[in-house]
Amino acid sequence: MTIQTTNSTRFGLPQGVLTIIATVFAMALTDAIIKLSSSEMTLWQIWILRSAIVVAILLVATKGRVLPPGTGWIIARSAALVVQYLCLYAVLPLMDMALAGAAFYTAPFFIVGLSALVLGNRVTPAHWLAIAIGFAGLLLIVRPFAAAFTPLILMPIAAALFYAIAAILTRAKCADTPALILALWLNIACLAFGLAIGAVRGLIVTPDWAGFIFGPWHSMAGSDWAMILMLCLLIIGIAVGLAKAYQSPRPEVIATFDYCYMIFVVFWGYVFFGEVPDLWTLAGMALISAGGLAVLTIRDSGPSRP
Repeated sequence: MTIQTTNSTRFGLPQGVLTIIATVFAMALTDAIIKLSSSEMTLWQIWILRSAIVVAILLVATKGRVLPPGTGWIIARSAALVVQYLCLYAVLPLMDMALAGAAFYTAPFFIVGLSALVLGNRVTPAHWLAIAIGFAGLLLIVRPFAAAFTPLILMPIAAALFYAIAAILTRAKCADTPALILALWLNIACLAFGLAIGAVRGLIVTPDWAGFIFGPWHSMAGSDWAMILMLCLLIIGIAVGLAKAYQSPRPEVIATFDYCYMIFVVFWGYVFFGEVPDLWTLAGMALISAGGLAVLTIRDSGPSRP
């Protein structure tokens, strides 16, 4: 059954494309900062500190109007994004940003499939070709059959699935919800999960690779607080940007430009960690760019089916 959406949102496709590019730029920067801080703080500590500040700011910005129609769907969307972050950040300290980012950006495939299945959008062969070009670029970067391949790569792929679910929920069920409300609920969810992890972390046995998620609370230096404040600004922009981008029409087109994250994550990997991309990575980035640019020339196949 096709889920009906309203057309009351005034955020058009061109604005959505520009917004998703700016948002994934900030997402890549956030991931680099999280990876950089993983030896100093744990994720649940970061979520509690960051989200407590952001929730307070957004409560003021929204004037306390936190229960709009469809709050259950908003909570479901927020939970999907939190699980996405958990799957991605659990392994981010253990692999290069380019590898984790490339695996994560299988998300557009999930988004296009769900867009056709749930929203009823017609996905043209040209759209599939553009995304396939981008995915071919990802394969050049990941090289799944190389000796350095690790099963941990399945974690960011799982993150991609939950990211896609959140994107489709944004369009199908939250299209008329103000972006600040969606941002507020995402941070409420992050704060709740951070508190929950803090409460249970001493009661469960966790694998070594999940130490960044379940490790102990660390003391805070001035630089740590500066990092938290930077993450507060970034998460507000990301949360609002994601909401606005996927509230625009044609989420399968927005998903194609999501691939720009890969370019930005390689850039920040070089800036923060000196990770120099090899020729395979550069070739993959070129294909990712080609896939994104190709979608600009694709003629819309018409409205969604009723």
